[in-house]
Amino acid sequence: MLKILDHLEEWLITFLMGAATIIIFVAVMHRYLSGFSIPVVQDYLLQINISWTQELCIIMFVWMAKFGAAYGVRTGIHVGVDVLVNRLSDHNRFKMIIFGLLAGVLFTGIVATIGAQLVWENGMHHAVFSTFGMDVTDIPEGPTTPDLELSTWMVYLAIPLGSYLMCFRFMQVAWAFIRTSELPTHDHGHVDQLEEERPEDLNWFAMDDNLHPQDIKHHHHDNGDQKS
Repeated sequence: MLKILDHLEEWLITFLMGAATIIIFVAVMHRYLSGFSIPVVQDYLLQINISWTQELCIIMFVWMAKFGAAYGVRTGIHVGVDVLVNRLSDHNRFKMIIFGLLAGVLFTGIVATIGAQLVWENGMHHAVFSTFGMDVTDIPEGPTTPDLELSTWMVYLAIPLGSYLMCFRFMQVAWAFIRTSELPTHDHGHVDQLEEERPEDLNWFAMDDNLHPQDIKHHHHDNGDQKS
């Protein structure tokens, strides 16, 4: 189940990032090409309304940021200042890390709960009741976005969903740290699916025994004896 959640999280972030990049590229090219005085092409491009692209990209980046933050907790991407923590004894360091992780659980849980209440009162209440045919007389429908005319509760839904997922990731990391005393780490120089090939060490004078450098002549002589 956790692997499915991990993949969904990664696929959502990848899709949002890729789609936003394509939309921005199309919008920029549309604006650029519309400036050329080409009789038929310019008239056709000016008829295409893509003013909504900026609003859509902002929404996509908000969703990407919220779920990306949860992904960062799981993989250890977030930057932390641990100079003082690392100077503590192992016992005190363990307690401080647990305290920090539980503080993250509390904070993200509070943000998610407040965000869920905001979303519910901002139009989700009306949408849910309307879907099930319930009375919505005294329930406000909620505002919509200027360009796309989406209900704003759909946009704000990223706050409770992303924050609750981040809260779960903090609990997941805390539980793993209690069991193994290890935190997730991320190598920023690592590229997935790419194995680094290390060249063969051809330095005959390397101090393999940390005491005496090898002699190149002696080394070749030994090799000759072994072949004979």
